[in-house]
Amino acid sequence: MSTPPSEAVTPDASSSDPAQDAGTTQDTGTAQDAGTALLAFEASDVPPLNFVVPESFHGLPIAATPEERAALAETFVRDLYPEGSDDLWTPAAPYYAMLGEAMGDQGLAYSAMGLFSIDEGIAHCSFTVAAIASDHPSPEVAALGIREILVREETNDARWIDLPCGPAVSCVTLREYVIGAELTASGEEAKLQMGQIQVYVPFPTGPYTAVFTLDTAAINYWGEFSEMTMAILRSVSFADPDAEADAAPTAGTGSGADAGTDAGTALPQQADR
Repeated sequence: MSTPPSEAVTPDASSSDPAQDAGTTQDTGTAQDAGTALLAFEASDVPPLNFVVPESFHGLPIAATPEERAALAETFVRDLYPEGSDDLWTPAAPYYAMLGEAMGDQGLAYSAMGLFSIDEGIAHCSFTVAAIASDHPSPEVAALGIREILVREETNDARWIDLPCGPAVSCVTLREYVIGAELTASGEEAKLQMGQIQVYVPFPTGPYTAVFTLDTAAINYWGEFSEMTMAILRSVSFADPDAEADAAPTAGTGSGADAGTDAGTALPQQADR
């Protein structure tokens, strides 16, 4: 899969929900509301893309400059390890800043780790968003072409999805990996199942397709992760939050307020760290 250069999609600090609790706004410019966060991305070539993620998602420090990545990494490690100290945060921050740089270089606009409390401990998932060039005449044509390509692979479960923002195509894959005995605590080979949900959402506002990807090894909670992913996808909007805010007659009528309510349903609880 080809991806645009890292500078093509960058975080935007705007939010279309003016009714949010001011005490939950993060230094990254991501506004949080009732356990969700509205993410807005835009650049000179890529049109605006907005979506809502649960509070249990910890966004990695993807930014255009080393200074921005360093600042975001410091916030990230304190959020990820709230019970830690400078002894943990100081060496961890540069590592995550470097990881954010690598992900940005691969064309990712957003990348996060999701941590959720379950009976067995903690369920983990990774979540990424990218924008890829797709010179399509309409979202419908793009979605039809993507689905036609994906269904050719027998192991893909590719399906058409009608989202509030327009047509999309989902592709679900389940794979099993064998972990060598030298890497396991028992000294015996072990099998690891991994599930992936990848959803392609063509932009109606430009020749790009947004690619949302969730990976998890918590297969026993596949249903919950699937519902969470659908909640995020239902919140996707290609509207310009600044333009909507200027046009809104009263506070709280922007798309972000509705999306936050929608994405807050059917989510696993946040992990206690």
